[in-house]
Amino acid sequence: MVSDGWLTDSLRIIFFATGVKGIHKRGVSPHRMNHSAQLSKPAAIASWIFQVIAAVILLQTLFFKFTGAPESVYIFSKLGVEPWGRYGAGVAELIAAILLFWPRFAWAGAVLGLGVILGAIGAHLGPLGIEIVVDGKSDGGELFGLAVAVFVSCAIVIALRFRQIPFVGQKCTKSQS
Repeated sequence: MVSDGWLTDSLRIIFFATGVKGIHKRGVSPHRMNHSAQLSKPAAIASWIFQVIAAVILLQTLFFKFTGAPESVYIFSKLGVEPWGRYGAGVAELIAAILLFWPRFAWAGAVLGLGVILGAIGAHLGPLGIEIVVDGKSDGGELFGLAVAVFVSCAIVIALRFRQIPFVGQKCTKSQS
């Protein structure tokens, strides 16, 4: 059997283990896919706009996390999780951004992105403060603003693609039928 890639194979195993049916080499079988899970054209366009906004912001911050920029080191040191917290957050953000660009799993990228960014917002509202000051230079709350933009974008993607979420969205669709 030819592999489509480690992520696809991993998801296929997870779906098999959890009982999700209709997964095959080309993805979810159109015969088993709930038609209400497909987006209208305006909803699909809106979803893509917010997926791109969230993914671009998440990807833009990766450079600073992975290169050890002073601002990133300061943030994660103040939280007491430097350097592994910085690397872990960067990897989670990278996975979320990749999933946001993959239409079939955009909902998963949005859920992961929302989870990661909730941690960032919590850190800003807690020990970090909204404005980050490193070596006398303030970011003017820019990082907090970007976190809020990712939060809002991911929340909108989840709302638009809610019925595509296995188990949760399918139960809502069945109860409405």
